[in-house]
Amino acid sequence: MRTDSSPGTLPAREHLPAASAGTPVLDVVIPVYNEEKDLQPCVRRLHGHLARTFPYAFRITIADNASTDTTPQVAARLEAEIAEVRSFRLEQKGRGRALRAVWSASDAPVLAYMDVDLSTDLNALLPLVAPLISGHSDLAIGSRLSRSSRVVRGAKREFISRSYNLILRGSLHARFSDAQCGFKAIRRDVAQVLLPLVEDTGWFFDTEMLVLAERAGLRIHEVPVDWVDDPDSTVHIVKTATDDLKGVWRVGRALATGSLPLDRLARPFGDDPRDRELPDVPGGLARQLVGFCVVGALSTLFYLLLYTVFRQAAGSQAANALALLVSAVANTAANRRLTFGVRGRGGAVRHQAQGLVVFGIGLALTSGSLAALGAASSDPAHSTELAVLVAANLAATVLRFLLFRAWVFPDRRDERTPSAVVTGHHPSGPAHPAAQPPSYGPLPQRRPYGTTLPHTGGTADRAWQDATLQLQPVRPADTDPGDAR
Repeated sequence: MRTDSSPGTLPAREHLPAASAGTPVLDVVIPVYNEEKDLQPCVRRLHGHLARTFPYAFRITIADNASTDTTPQVAARLEAEIAEVRSFRLEQKGRGRALRAVWSASDAPVLAYMDVDLSTDLNALLPLVAPLISGHSDLAIGSRLSRSSRVVRGAKREFISRSYNLILRGSLHARFSDAQCGFKAIRRDVAQVLLPLVEDTGWFFDTEMLVLAERAGLRIHEVPVDWVDDPDSTVHIVKTATDDLKGVWRVGRALATGSLPLDRLARPFGDDPRDRELPDVPGGLARQLVGFCVVGALSTLFYLLLYTVFRQAAGSQAANALALLVSAVANTAANRRLTFGVRGRGGAVRHQAQGLVVFGIGLALTSGSLAALGAASSDPAHSTELAVLVAANLAATVLRFLLFRAWVFPDRRDERTPSAVVTGHHPSGPAHPAAQPPSYGPLPQRRPYGTTLPHTGGTADRAWQDATLQLQPVRPADTDPGDAR
């Protein structure tokens, strides 16, 4: 499965148009569990801020996941009193589960969430979602670890937060600075394709979402925020940290084995319509050339090392043949994964067999060049032999790259079935050839207090599932015992 040069299933980013009256551009989700004390002042404060400062229509959605206090009654009262507020209740705990359910059902093109304690200064909300509305970015996160951020919190939480982000950088090679800040946003067209790939239903949900998005090449915008720690936070630090480490291990293993179809999240090159109409320009060629050269240099060093080892136990011809064979297999495997971005075990044996054929063609070219030189001159000069070998190896290398690209690892972009294409948001103007205009369904009717969402055991309630989403989830956890909220 190619992940580097495919056109992807996501359309090019474009500026969202001003919505018609009553249609929200932004849906801010507040996941809550037993927050009867803080919910009302939080919602009223957020609503007042958005009404004063946000230039588009908006919605605030309270996602109550299995509260046992009077939180559902408070949410229902706020929904009845404020037109822009809606509330939904899920019968299972888990912040990730709540976000997935509401985001999957929302008709707003920009989706966000924030913690109920409003630790993050709300002045960062418009800068958070502006790059998503303008089409510049796919996701946006608030960062407490930026140099310009101002944070008030204890040394213990500061140490834990920085240590966790160092773990993400070291193990998953994450480049975003703050995975745990409860202040994030995502474009709806991206969420439609990304959410089914996210397995976690608890606190690791947004970290996993960010890691997969970054690995797929999506653009993540970071906003420095002012943040004041909530001393009454009910988060169990040790339990949450343990679950996060388990999530890091699971995601790292999935990325290492190539079991995640990240090519579903690929964006086309460039947002200018002219960039989408260059059929004769091969995608990813420059990056593949660099990767092929790097792999070739490392393969040569590996060959020399193997020849040195084999030469101690065999003759020069046998040692050379064995070293060439082993290094050719390693070279094909490395080019398969690193240069041409093929993941998983499917077709690995066939690729190796084709790689050996390509290797044989190159060997025949160099050997044939030497044979031709010997036939032309009975005693050629050493410098002449070297010149012929350099030219033959150069030709063999170019031929090998072309055969790898066109035969062994061909671009399968044109063989995609129409069902693999996910529709996205498109304003008027030039459309991406692989995408269709969006068919955003309406948000489900308001549910009175006491109405629950039926649980299906999947990543999102099937009754909420958007009609344009055709992808299947990656076996999400059905239950979340001991969720530390």
